[in-house]
Amino acid sequence: MAIKSYRPQTAGLRHRTGLTYEELTTRDPYKPLLEYLPISGGRDSRGHLSVRHRGGGHKRMYRALDFKRDKIDIPGTVETIEYDPNRSAFISLIKYRDGERRYILTPLNIKVGQTIVSSDAQVDILPGNTMPLRFIPLGTIIHNIELRKNKGGQVAKAAGSGAQILAKEGDYAQVRLPSSEIRKIHQDCRATVGQVSNLDHQNISIGKAGRSRWLGRRPHVRGTAMNPVDHPHGGGEGRSKGGRHPVSPEGIPTKGYKTRRNKRTQAFIVRRRSK
Repeated sequence: MAIKSYRPQTAGLRHRTGLTYEELTTRDPYKPLLEYLPISGGRDSRGHLSVRHRGGGHKRMYRALDFKRDKIDIPGTVETIEYDPNRSAFISLIKYRDGERRYILTPLNIKVGQTIVSSDAQVDILPGNTMPLRFIPLGTIIHNIELRKNKGGQVAKAAGSGAQILAKEGDYAQVRLPSSEIRKIHQDCRATVGQVSNLDHQNISIGKAGRSRWLGRRPHVRGTAMNPVDHPHGGGEGRSKGGRHPVSPEGIPTKGYKTRRNKRTQAFIVRRRSK
């Protein structure tokens, strides 16, 4: 997909770029799969701010996606390729042979009219087909990978993402994730063949602050620009870090401080991404 630029008629258009969306086939989503999506503003169920720099933005409807791909051995045809405001990847509406329609993540180079299938056995190694890892050859690029059997895809779902199967030993396959981490995943877990669509998403230039506000992203203010009452880095004469190592507004160390405490899955990590 190509990236378009704009004539610099205003300062905000000078560096702004956008996608041409030439792959998309419709602007109208499939209404039975739409759900109301409330705007949280970064607040949790108690009303407390749990994620900073969230709020505002355009109203959205959630598209219910099929991450489990559990329509086993029922072929489906790609009806549309659509934009999804809730994610960076494109989505595709699939009509299965039994008449049911579901949304899936659009794999790279998939076309309208193409047939896909999900199975618990060996099927063709084509973009969009889903099967357990034990039936996918080594070196294949995959996405929407399960970490637990039948739980649904949890890994490699963003635009342009793709993992690679490096080895198989016993009941587990070693998969190199997009973060470069190598992780052991049970071979009964399903994954989808191919790379996620919309490769050029990472090359887009926002161009102006207002466009970030359209996406629901509020300004990110540096701690050193605040007062001591607002941030541990605030205050001081001239530019300073507050006389301490970098911390978050709550005082938690950052920039290198390890926060992972999940010992339960430690054995599944062959090589950390930080290595």
